[in-house]
Amino acid sequence: MKDNDLNILDEVNKGATMGMDAIEFISKKVGDQEFKNTLDAEYNQYKDISRRANNLYDNYTIKKEPHESGGMEKVMTWWGIQMKAMSDKSNSNLSELLMNGTNMGIIEGRRLLNQNPDMNHEIRNLLDDFVKMQENSVEKLKTYL
Repeated sequence: MKDNDLNILDEVNKGATMGMDAIEFISKKVGDQEFKNTLDAEYNQYKDISRRANNLYDNYTIKKEPHESGGMEKVMTWWGIQMKAMSDKSNSNLSELLMNGTNMGIIEGRRLLNQNPDMNHEIRNLLDDFVKMQENSVEKLKTYL
C-alpha cells in the first residue's frame, strides 16, 4: 500500500471516531427514545467502520496506530454541541447538529474518492461504504427536523 492510502485510511478512521464522539455527546441530551435508538444504531455503524479501518492497518509493514480524534478535537466537538444545544435540546436542533457534521464528512469522503482513483481497492471500498453510510444517516436524521 502507498503512503497516501494510509493517509486516506487515517481520515476514514478519524471521521468515524469523530462521528462516534458527536453521537455520544448528543445522545446524553436526547429525551425521545426513538431518536435515541436511531442514534445508537448510527453509533454502531460508525464503530463498524472504525473496526474495519483498524483491521486494514494490519496490512502495512510499518505498524502504526490508527488515527483517531484527539483530545482537542473531542473538546471542540463537545464544546460546540454544548453551546448549540444549550437553549434548544429539541430533536430538530440535535438532528441538525449531527447533519452538519455528517455533511462535512460526506464532502471530504467524496473528495477523497474523486481525487484518488488509484487508492488501494480495500480502502476505496471502505471509504465508499463510509460515505454511503453517512448519506443514509443524513436521510434518517432528516425525519427528526
